[in-house]
Amino acid sequence: MESIFQVHAALRQEFGLTKIKAIRNKNYRPHGTKSYVRVLNRFGFQPTKPGPYFHKFTIDKNAAPKQIGLPRSHNGLVRKTPVPKSVDTSEPTVPGEVTAEDQQNDSMYLCEVLIGTPPQKVMLDFDTGSSDLWVRTTKKFTLPAWLGGAGAGPRNFDPSKSSSWKGDSDKAWMITYGDGSSASGDVGADAVSIGGLVIKDQAVELATKMSAQFSEGTGDGLLGLAFPMLNTVTTNGQHDPQPTPIVNMINQSDIPKEAELFTSCFYSSRDEEKESFYTFGWIDDEIVKSSGEDITWTDIDNSEGFWMFSSESFTVNGQKVTASGNKAIADTGTTLALVSDSVCDALYKQIKGSFYSEEYQGYLIPNTISAEDLPNFSIAVGDKEFVIQKEGLLFAPADSENWYGGVQSRGQNPFDILGDTFLKSIYAVWDQGNNRFGAVPKIEKFQNTTPPAEGSGTATKCEGTRGKCAEAEKKCKTSERICQKPDEKCKESESKCQKPEEKCETTETKCVSAESKREEEELKCGKAEESGSCPTAC
Repeated sequence: MESIFQVHAALRQEFGLTKIKAIRNKNYRPHGTKSYVRVLNRFGFQPTKPGPYFHKFTIDKNAAPKQIGLPRSHNGLVRKTPVPKSVDTSEPTVPGEVTAEDQQNDSMYLCEVLIGTPPQKVMLDFDTGSSDLWVRTTKKFTLPAWLGGAGAGPRNFDPSKSSSWKGDSDKAWMITYGDGSSASGDVGADAVSIGGLVIKDQAVELATKMSAQFSEGTGDGLLGLAFPMLNTVTTNGQHDPQPTPIVNMINQSDIPKEAELFTSCFYSSRDEEKESFYTFGWIDDEIVKSSGEDITWTDIDNSEGFWMFSSESFTVNGQKVTASGNKAIADTGTTLALVSDSVCDALYKQIKGSFYSEEYQGYLIPNTISAEDLPNFSIAVGDKEFVIQKEGLLFAPADSENWYGGVQSRGQNPFDILGDTFLKSIYAVWDQGNNRFGAVPKIEKFQNTTPPAEGSGTATKCEGTRGKCAEAEKKCKTSERICQKPDEKCKESESKCQKPEEKCETTETKCVSAESKREEEELKCGKAEESGSCPTAC
């Protein structure tokens, strides 16, 4: 590996290559059921566990992959049975459509990409489960009637301001998901710069029509890093998949064979001091060396367009189970890790108090659990198993008492889908030039299994403050009663009594201030709800 690192170091110096920060989307709020429905919708599989969401039609396992979002399903919709009252359905429901409240659409990470001459900056979701590079444009988007009809989208990329833009009126593109949501538009070619690496004549798809589930996202579009067969571009109505940025990088011939790759390094939102990133054309040798292991490589089967590899074993607390013929894909566009029902059953049997919830359509874990009580769980990538770190088993709070598990059922999908839950535990090397996937373990020393102390809304924070105020007042009153007792101990503690009283007064002042802010926030939320656009903080 040392010789490869030397090649990469020379390349970095020659081209000025840098890390691409995977910036955590501030508007992203992890939600277990939404994330599960999103992957259900993307891959078109039928669930095997009970829950509110399923596909209208059965899956044809022999059908060739059609496009990302519907690789194996007929044109059926994701349907929803009546949802229990405890599940929020505040957004309007359109017949045949899973609303944004029900499906996690927003990207967890966004990365800077430069397009055009002079370069225009866009923030894209890097997705190894799809192959389109599409961006929002200055053109108007077509929105559903219940959102007010046609509306203008954010001004992210304007091809008319790029001297290197080459439009192609014969080409078009369209992404369609299982619930009928879609994005589509025109196609052209332009220069694209990723982390200092300039890719010439890259196909760029302009989103001129977008359904609500695409238009409401925070990012400016998506950069697909799977294999070209999943690209949705057509020429004169015929499928004409365009090369992805990585394929074009390879075809430019200015990148050596050892550098025809990209890498990903993700950290949990609970590890605030860590910064997630991608690299293109080089491997971060410091991370590899700090793991104490060499990169483990496994061959990729890209016949379906995915980063697919053999995954024929798993281990739970030292009990290894073989799964002959099993395959998995690594997918940065999926937040959870989806595995077979037998693997789910084996894992959650080892987690005390865990259970499957039909209401949430997923396995839940008590939020009182500690890292020591969680099992050691590993999944094979080729011939070697990699551990999913314990905090990764806890995806997001489901309710006040439980976590939504990071590992869930893949239903009838014929392969495992290893998303961020798994990828956060490794440093991944996506070596497209050599058709292989590499990994080294990346386990954090401290496993944070503590649920968030406060909710995301200001009102929830105020409730916590009021609770502290009430507790402080109670202590003050107790101190006063003690002081009023005519005995020697009281005289000795008079000075101590004065101090808690002072603290009480200070705390009360803070409570009043917090209460005032809470009321202001609630007023803003109320007005926003009336206008039909409530900010994330609400």
